[in-house]
Amino acid sequence: MATTIETGVMPVDPAHVGKTPTRLSWGAIFAGVVIAVAVQLVLGILGAGIGLTMVDPVEGTTPGAAGFGIGAGLYWLVTTVVALGAGGYAASRVAGVHERFDALVHGLVVWGVTLILTLYLLTSAVGGIIGGAFRTVGAVAGAAGTTVGAAAPKAASIAGIDETDVRSEAAAYLSDVPSDPAQMTPEQAQKEIAKQLPALARGGAEGQQAESRIVDIVAAQRKISRPEAQAQVTRAEQQFVRTKNQAIATAKSATDSAAGAAAGTSFVLVLALIVGAAAAGFGATAATRRRLR
Repeated sequence: MATTIETGVMPVDPAHVGKTPTRLSWGAIFAGVVIAVAVQLVLGILGAGIGLTMVDPVEGTTPGAAGFGIGAGLYWLVTTVVALGAGGYAASRVAGVHERFDALVHGLVVWGVTLILTLYLLTSAVGGIIGGAFRTVGAVAGAAGTTVGAAAPKAASIAGIDETDVRSEAAAYLSDVPSDPAQMTPEQAQKEIAKQLPALARGGAEGQQAESRIVDIVAAQRKISRPEAQAQVTRAEQQFVRTKNQAIATAKSATDSAAGAAAGTSFVLVLALIVGAAAAGFGATAATRRRLR
């Protein structure tokens, strides 16, 4: 007769092997993100208070914009390192990880979620301001590369002047202007010269005709010979060209400076993000080493 022995242990079913524990704890990551954002906000408010104490408009001891901006940037970098380090440390401790790689992953995920959340808050709260600033820079860059002929209508548009209205008004003023420069009054001569200036700026055959007309008017009004009038008009034209070139060079220089500053800011921002990721990873791995000890 066979005897059956009960061991009290259920047989292992190969088809139902125990599930591998999840190595990424989103609850711990969420806790780390909350702590990182909270620490960043507290330190940011503290920095704003410190900065306001340095402003004294009565005594005139307000710090310069350059020094104040550098100080604010360094303070923001330090607060980012502290906040992300605390968030990564908290996430690793709450998750209870035993391996440094798992802790590093928790810290980097805390950094990534915090970065995405910060960008979302910035774009939703001050996105209009930032977008307006970049649109302004783009408009300046576009205007700097245009020619004088294209820049003049833009300037008129910005000033609220309709080009059609200007032409109709000029036509009304010049409708009774005599064709002979010697018969013009000083006011009529000035208006006639102003009428010829756009054609003179365009150059070509039309510009030569406009220049000849202006020379005739100057000679008749000032009672001088035509060569003398030609010399005066040439000097005035050269001065106009120099002024125009200086204005274009100034606009291009300002645009180049703005572009260089934007590029430098981008590089500094990338460096700050990398430092933040390193701080989050270091905080997380530090928590793991302390646990093992």
